[in-house]
Amino acid sequence: MKMFRKQLGNLSRVSTQLQRNVVKLSTNAEASPIEEAAAASVNEFRTAVANPGEHSALHVAKFYTIPVEQKKQIFTGGGLPKQYEQQIKTFTEPCLMVRSPALELLHYIKNADLTKPVVRYVLYGDNGVGKTLTMAHVLHYGAINDFLLVHVPWAPNWMKRPKEASNASQEGMLDLPFDAAAWLVHFKTQNAKLLQQLQLKTNKEYVWSKRESTPAGSSLIELVEHGIARIKYATDTTVALISELKQLSTAGQCKIMVAIDGFNAFFHPETRIFSDNKQRVTPDRITLTQPFLDITNYDWTNGVCILSVDKIAMTEGYMDSYMPRYLLGTEGFEHIDPFVPIHVENYTDKEFHSYINYYLDRHWINKTPQGFEEQLKFMSNKNPYTLMQLVKAL
Repeated sequence: MKMFRKQLGNLSRVSTQLQRNVVKLSTNAEASPIEEAAAASVNEFRTAVANPGEHSALHVAKFYTIPVEQKKQIFTGGGLPKQYEQQIKTFTEPCLMVRSPALELLHYIKNADLTKPVVRYVLYGDNGVGKTLTMAHVLHYGAINDFLLVHVPWAPNWMKRPKEASNASQEGMLDLPFDAAAWLVHFKTQNAKLLQQLQLKTNKEYVWSKRESTPAGSSLIELVEHGIARIKYATDTTVALISELKQLSTAGQCKIMVAIDGFNAFFHPETRIFSDNKQRVTPDRITLTQPFLDITNYDWTNGVCILSVDKIAMTEGYMDSYMPRYLLGTEGFEHIDPFVPIHVENYTDKEFHSYINYYLDRHWINKTPQGFEEQLKFMSNKNPYTLMQLVKAL
């Protein structure tokens, strides 16, 4: 163990000198033999195809780069693991690996008949296998293919770490106004350009108070901005927005991609939110729960639902299995049945090798003694998150 720690300790930090050398090579007009050899090596684990709709089995285990502007549009409000965001900042490039579960999901979506009731796809797998990044890959596809995104980056945050909880207008219900407002900002950031193009209008009038209302025929952007500006009504605005989106989508005026990470949090027996009498409340008493259960129903068309279930979305005592039936419980399972399950697993050998090459290319690790790669494979069991933790800055 001491020997392994010593070898692990020898993993190099990012070197300023190496970065300067990389800049020199990239700005050199004539490619040297060394540069050509490096480019050939890069091609083994990179692809220049940046459009997820064009990815195929030929691109499996290769990294592709998301354009910076698209990354800001889609993921500014969340959707990438924090550790992965830090890695993106360190390497100054937002890269995702093309993996089989994402390709399977994209194949289903591209060949789906959107005139039929919405199909629910459920990503499942053990901790750290890459469910969130698989969803991110598909979200990128949706954003550049004119899907309105209804994306909840991590539903358990509402049930475990709400910004603020207050009594709602409905008796016995609790409101999360700041979380609702933050979600509306996220929705607006992801969809502002498409909403401007589509010019979608509300179907009915919404009365918020004696002096405030949103008349029928208002743009959806106006509805969203009202919820952001008047945080008190952010949850009610979210409910109205989801209802309008379902109607507009069914009428063929838009198409919607719903993506909810940690969906099983909506069906957990309890939350970490306390009522006035100091009792933990159940998710169905949180006002934000209902609109996202509504949009994951199958009573609308012209859209797709991508949901993930995760053990860490649950609180203590409910982590024995990662299977959807266990994590969703009877109520949750019946809510989304029938659905298409998509199993996300640990890296294959090819993906593992590609991952190591990417870190070598970024000078995050150096060439290591013979057998070191096998040690990493053994220690991580090819689990993406564990492997990332092993090679992070020491």
